[in-house]
Amino acid sequence: MFEKLEDIPARLEEVLRMLSEPDVASDPARFQKLMKEQSELTPVADAYRAWKKAGETEQDCLAMLDGESDPEMREMLREELADARQARDRLEKELKVLLLPKDPNDDKNVIVEIRAGAGGDEAALFAAEIYRMYVHYAESRRWKVETMDAEEIGIGGMKFVSFMITGQGAWSMLKYESGVHRVQRVPETESGGRIHTSTITVAIMPEAEDVDVKIDMNDIRFDVFRASGNGGQCVNTTDSAVRLTHIPTGIVISCQDEKSQLKNKDKALKVLRAKLYDMELQKAHDAQAEARRSQVGTGDRSEKIRTYNFPQGRVTDHRIGLTLYKLERILDGDLQEIIDACIAADQAAKLAKMEQ
Repeated sequence: MFEKLEDIPARLEEVLRMLSEPDVASDPARFQKLMKEQSELTPVADAYRAWKKAGETEQDCLAMLDGESDPEMREMLREELADARQARDRLEKELKVLLLPKDPNDDKNVIVEIRAGAGGDEAALFAAEIYRMYVHYAESRRWKVETMDAEEIGIGGMKFVSFMITGQGAWSMLKYESGVHRVQRVPETESGGRIHTSTITVAIMPEAEDVDVKIDMNDIRFDVFRASGNGGQCVNTTDSAVRLTHIPTGIVISCQDEKSQLKNKDKALKVLRAKLYDMELQKAHDAQAEARRSQVGTGDRSEKIRTYNFPQGRVTDHRIGLTLYKLERILDGDLQEIIDACIAADQAAKLAKMEQ
């Protein structure tokens, strides 16, 4: 592992030198690629330099201890030696994490689909709450949220909603959210006071670029219709809503959020591209089933990942055994503790597999 690290500081210096060249600055694509490489190399190079310096300090302390007779100086050297060894161990673990294979989709935007599952109206109400949870989380990170399509029910629930979250690293944070989310509570629609269990499914898909997925427009049928909804901008008097059917796969996508038919068509194509890319990712996950089982789930849509228990005010993530008693804050978008725990568990599983 550390043989690879020897070349990284030199490569970082080379990248910084190229970024200062006039011909690179005038080439946006190359400049962006080098900037990305710089951002990836910098934390590795910094940690490696610190690791080497801690090693040098350790060796210096050992050499000085050999020739030092003063008890007070020996105690100071032993303390410095212990600090250097502790720093070296910490930095070695940090470097192992930094050298784990990067997910190529981590910097991508995401398309989210939430569907009400078992539980009727109560599941639709919960779907609307989870939608708001992700919107609030996105806002806390200054990401942009664009609704694609929604099927609402009269009491404030959603049978289905799809939306795009645009922001740096959206996939890296939200990719662990795919799966079945379960709620346990006394439904607003239930007068008997009995606790019910309802479910929804969440699908998180990375936005795909043209280079990721090639679409033959001859394989697509577009239909237009009049947008409908409970009011506001979703209702208009022209045939602006778009229904896209991808004939080879049977995928059907509706988009009616925009007043412009052209904009709705563009959004529907983005969703289709993401779905086709996601299908390829699913195939890769299935082909590497053993590897997927060793990590925190990011692919199995049928996996029950989380329970939101209202009577006890708790949220439990079943994949990592994490339980937090701050249900209201989580539903208000305070998701980072859960996401960080999923990332840490995934990294630990990958490190354990790498060291086998």
